[in-house]
Amino acid sequence: MKELELKYGCNPNQKPSRIFVNDGRDLPIKVLSGRPGYINFMDALNGWQLVRELKASTGLPAAASFKHVSPAGAAVGLPLTDTLKKIYFVDDMGDLSPLACAYARARGADRMSSFGDFISLSDVCDASTASIIKREVSDGVIAPGYTDEALAILKQKKNGNYNVIEIDPSYEPTPLEHKDVFGISFEQGHNNLVIDNDMLADVVTKNKDIPDSAKRDLVISLITLKYTQSNSVCFAKDGQAIGVGAGQQSRVHCVRLAGQKADNWLLRQCPKVLDLPFVDGIKRPDRDNAIDVYIGAEYEDVLRDGAWQKIFKVKPDVFTAEEKRAWLDQATDVALGSDAFFPFSDNIERAYKSGVKYIAEPGGSVRDDAVIECCDKYGMAMAFTKIRLFHH
Repeated sequence: MKELELKYGCNPNQKPSRIFVNDGRDLPIKVLSGRPGYINFMDALNGWQLVRELKASTGLPAAASFKHVSPAGAAVGLPLTDTLKKIYFVDDMGDLSPLACAYARARGADRMSSFGDFISLSDVCDASTASIIKREVSDGVIAPGYTDEALAILKQKKNGNYNVIEIDPSYEPTPLEHKDVFGISFEQGHNNLVIDNDMLADVVTKNKDIPDSAKRDLVISLITLKYTQSNSVCFAKDGQAIGVGAGQQSRVHCVRLAGQKADNWLLRQCPKVLDLPFVDGIKRPDRDNAIDVYIGAEYEDVLRDGAWQKIFKVKPDVFTAEEKRAWLDQATDVALGSDAFFPFSDNIERAYKSGVKYIAEPGGSVRDDAVIECCDKYGMAMAFTKIRLFHH
């Protein structure tokens, strides 16, 4: 198939719309179910690149949850603790495959942002992974293949209209890529940069110790940033992104946004949140929204009379700022990657509040010395990658 006609572009008024390969080759994809749209394919193809690089770098199955051309979450297939199973709402699913663990992590990092996501999988989708996908609100999935059982499960979603895309894992793009803006064509070399542990060799802080687990998390954060709309930063821990800040004009606003998401991930593991007494039969999106509000600054929206009765069996106590700070103060060994240098030390100050101990950034700011000094104040280890990772 040389091209695929789409219903419309980014918006319904943007017609005609199609996808094709510029050099005349056949498309490397097959649509097995549904009718993916323009934004679906933007998410799918960016996500596929991300997960195949995670797999190549770590040797582990990988998954990503994409929304509007940036990842809400990305992860590799490490086993889940009982706590993670509970906050990802898969504790009733028995043993999960490594690929299913990767998607549970990717989806669970930021469940609010992942609502209606497009999923990317590095490996053939199995029944274990498909069973998680089936129960979540999602627009579609891309993978190098599907088992018969997994495909049968996925085709049950949306009355058989769920978007399922198979991609040829051997496909490689041409060295040059093009983009049109306002009728003017842009051309640049495809970003073939390989991100691995070698990029973390130049540790510029007094603390030089970056253990292998932290290097893995830094690599995950950097690969995630390679496919995140800039400016962007990514907090990572235990084999997954836990907070992605994308598309902000100010880098400290990226750090604040990603840090807030990382804090939410950490706070959801607090017993006070794990034990929230939800009413029977509450819908998954309503539960996720309630958790997000409860641990946030506007908690009264779910605790006021007339509201909490619709969500909880018993009215929960307020999760006070002091309690939240005490829980977050226990966090440690979080990794942070940045797609460009940190221009001010305020970024480091905010990162410290979310348990960051390891940082990877390009370096090259006139204020590098101040940023390094701030890292040293908190005993952090920071590597200069000397590589920028802007993505637009």
